[in-house]
Amino acid sequence: MLIKVINPNTTASMTEKIGACATAVAAPGTVIQAVNPTMGPASIESHYDEALAVPGLLEQIALGEAEGVDGYVIACFGDPGLDAARELARGPVIGIAEAAMHTASFLGRGFSVVTTLGRTAGRAWELAHRYGMAGFCKNVRACEIPVLDLEIPGSSARETITQECKRAVEDDQADVIVLGCAGMADLCRYITDQVGVPVVDGVAAATRTVESLVAMGLATSTRSEYAAPPVKQYVGLLDGFTVER
Repeated sequence: MLIKVINPNTTASMTEKIGACATAVAAPGTVIQAVNPTMGPASIESHYDEALAVPGLLEQIALGEAEGVDGYVIACFGDPGLDAARELARGPVIGIAEAAMHTASFLGRGFSVVTTLGRTAGRAWELAHRYGMAGFCKNVRACEIPVLDLEIPGSSARETITQECKRAVEDDQADVIVLGCAGMADLCRYITDQVGVPVVDGVAAATRTVESLVAMGLATSTRSEYAAPPVKQYVGLLDGFTVER
């Protein structure tokens, strides 16, 4: 089984970390291909960043289809381009926020999301409502840590995030913590040991979800909305995105 894990930003060090976390939970025989686009933002911290990350993400989906990839993980907590990716891919496509929230709902009566910047909290709440998880989500907490600070060796990010997770357990009465950024994936085990409740990393959760769907022979329904996009021409910078049959 070949699973492509796509970091929609262009920071290679984060992609390497995400790939390692996905590989650590993958079943024997599953090959993890961790990639990032060659164009787009270095990190995704706004609606503008998210919109400009989508073309590079879709390019990676198209390349994966040519390579025979079985399923995909979108490794950004905003789940950018998820609907469009499902229109292109033959196999299942799972976003890490989607997978993390559903996984957390299996483990307790409620979870809190601990994310990077406060300006992204609205997107996390929006996704909780979309995925039917708003009733489980007790809070979305921001640490006010820029995403790229997670890549700085020796930074205080780990302890800042851990303390916010502890506050979520104490103040929100959260049974489970959801880490709200793919760049936090490598902190999951450490934070679990510190806070004493299950901590869900969306990269791991999405990887195992895609594996399960592929193993069951399940793929996205193409009956209506997720059918392949209509054939038409794209021009200018998007010329290479023209859909053909």
